[in-house]
Amino acid sequence: MKKQYNFAKARRGPILPAPAGKTRITIRIDDDILDWFRAQADQAGGASYQTMINDALRRVSGRPRRVSGGRAAPGHPRGIPEASQGVFLLTCLLKTGSG
Repeated sequence: MKKQYNFAKARRGPILPAPAGKTRITIRIDDDILDWFRAQADQAGGASYQTMINDALRRVSGRPRRVSGGRAAPGHPRGIPEASQGVFLLTCLLKTGSG
C-alpha cells in the first residue's frame, strides 16, 4: 500500500454505469420481503432477486417487461416461480388497495 495517493483526477460516482433503461436507486425494503425474494432467487437456481422484484412491480403496475431495444418482451415475467406469482400479486394488490 502506498503512503500517499493522488486523487486529483478522481471522479465520484459508480464504477460501472447502469445499463441503458436502468436507473440506480436506493430504496428501503422490509427485511422479510427482501428475504423472501432472495429465497425465491435461490430456489430458482441463483436467479437475480433484483430482477424478480422488478418483474413483480411490473405485474402490479400492468407494465410489460422490457428487453434490450425498449421492446416489450413476450411471455410471463421471469424470476418469480409460476406457483408464487399469483400469491405475490394478490398480496401486493391487497396492500395497495387495488384489489
